Amino acid sequence: MKYIKVGAATLNQTPLDWSNNKNHIITAIKAASNEHISILCLPELCISGYGCEDTFLAPNTLKKSLQALQEIVSYTKGIMVAVGLPLLYQNRIYNTVSLLVDGKIAGFVAKRFLSNEGIHYESRWFHRWSSNIVAQIEIAGKFYPIGDIYFNCGGVRIGFEICEEAWIANRPGIKLAEQGIDIILNPSASHFAFGKHHIRERFVLEGSRAFSVNYIYTNLLGNEAGRAIYDGDMMIVAKGKLLATSKRFSFADYQLIHTLIDVELTRISQANTSYGVPNLENQIDLDFKYPKILSPLNKTNFLLEENTPSLKEEEFTHAVMLGLFDYLRKSHTQGFVVSLSGGADSSTIACLVYLMVKSAVKELGMEAFCHKIDYKFSTTTTITSLMQKLLLCVYQATENSSETTRNAAFTLAQRLEADYLELDVDKVVKDYLHIIANATQQKLTWEQHDIALQNIQARVRSPSVWLLANLRNALLLATSNRSEASQGYATMDGDTSGGLSPLAGIDKNFIRHWLRWLEQSSSAEFAPISELSLVNEQAPTAELRPKEMAQTDESDLMPYSVLNAIEKMAIRDRQTPYEILSLLQLQFSKYETAQLLIWVERFFNLWVRNQWKRERFAPGFHLDDESVDPKTWCRFPILSGGYMEEIAEMKATTFFQK
Repeated sequence: MKYIKVGAATLNQTPLDWSNNKNHIITAIKAASNEHISILCLPELCISGYGCEDTFLAPNTLKKSLQALQEIVSYTKGIMVAVGLPLLYQNRIYNTVSLLVDGKIAGFVAKRFLSNEGIHYESRWFHRWSSNIVAQIEIAGKFYPIGDIYFNCGGVRIGFEICEEAWIANRPGIKLAEQGIDIILNPSASHFAFGKHHIRERFVLEGSRAFSVNYIYTNLLGNEAGRAIYDGDMMIVAKGKLLATSKRFSFADYQLIHTLIDVELTRISQANTSYGVPNLENQIDLDFKYPKILSPLNKTNFLLEENTPSLKEEEFTHAVMLGLFDYLRKSHTQGFVVSLSGGADSSTIACLVYLMVKSAVKELGMEAFCHKIDYKFSTTTTITSLMQKLLLCVYQATENSSETTRNAAFTLAQRLEADYLELDVDKVVKDYLHIIANATQQKLTWEQHDIALQNIQARVRSPSVWLLANLRNALLLATSNRSEASQGYATMDGDTSGGLSPLAGIDKNFIRHWLRWLEQSSSAEFAPISELSLVNEQAPTAELRPKEMAQTDESDLMPYSVLNAIEKMAIRDRQTPYEILSLLQLQFSKYETAQLLIWVERFFNLWVRNQWKRERFAPGFHLDDESVDPKTWCRFPILSGGYMEEIAEMKATTFFQK
């Protein structure tokens, strides 16, 4: 038996934050050394940060990354550490992983398959390395191997699959298995999306089983650069069996897992395969001996935390809490302001801020939490005092606001222990209307000026809530959701006002579902907030028209369940109006075809007309593969033909069928 203690660490990094990124790496290495770990895998591009965008092309980014690497090397005595960084070689920039061994740089593995879809744009900055190519790179007068290589360390062979490389059909693990690799390391920067953890788990388990190797996977942690959230997923697997995993969505700077692996056992498994004689041309031989492990069956060497969120509701809660926490501290603001309308969207955001504070304090402790957000800690600091400082909820009434929403906003703010203000902005609305009516010499009426009269009410609320945010040095949170974004059912410079839009990546249907779940939660982590019944019993409404007009969002648009279905078909699946109508007839047979046709046409008309709004929305969190964010996911022209021919074909075909 040849037992080796291996580990993985996840890190909460920030692009171009050289000092903190380096310190997190060094702290994780020290913790691993204290646990007598021999091999430690750190995340992809963790030195520079993954989300550096076009600054990957800046010479200073490459220089600072190398400087940090050379400082980190000295902390690797008696341990092997895989650490990611961008690297310039022959006037090309590569996404690489450097293996540091016993205080020295052993070499650089360059990524061969780049991620270039969805929110990823790696080919804009990096070149892909060619298979089977090995070269030498000079750094500070010394030469190191770079390219498609693997390492022989004290008789143990170590290879790499870097993030995207494990997701493709022709993954490098196939070739590594042919070379008799004992351990595959996978340093990743894999953004969170609903259900993605289970996909990662499958390819790690299957890779370990199919290739008869030990597999170590690690990911980044936290809201690194603004939109993408990383869940800190880590796994250590042997022969298709999960030996160690981690808590996801931690608020800590880093997390470490470790276990013992039996290299001889996996070699016996490889002996039963049909792979030929290994080709050693790409092997880098290193003179490094592992510390001898004398207690392989000591259970303290194994760590398996079964606390992965099991429900979509819990995944959503964990992801947005972590996103809000990191956005708060990395933007160096002193809290959040929410225009709390008493409706679903703003109530969801307020609840998520409250849950974030409670969860982060529970994990980190009150003093560490305060330190991380730069809040002055004292022995009298409580959740209540934190919430009063970190969350201001503002209800802004006009004559069209109802007692129902006012009571819902006030009651929820009290339950969340937030600071709360009520502002009557009706006079400001009437002043604007009076000024414009006098200037244009016309009477403004709901029959003729419906949209204008609605929008001025939403816009009037923006300056006052921005003023309050500025006075508190706080971040104003916009309250628009993805369903509204797709249809432009939001007032620009009104409810879209804010520096961050936490719900921009999630649909209204799910938000309403999540609020009902939280109202009656049976989760071990999240206690129910029964006061949400005052929100959930309402039909969603903007409350911008006179009360007697009984305005609701669904009457303005369409049922949210139908809107959600059309959005998925049109944006995610890229189907035509007629194809969508045909599917809706099957899925929503309770509605007449004529009504479904109206809704499909309305969706496309509003989608095309409001692309300019989506271009201006505040940054939002990426949560799934249905995002409409034009900057990172769903690019659409601001000016277009507007699907006019496709809509005409849908109408003609439907009429012909009748």
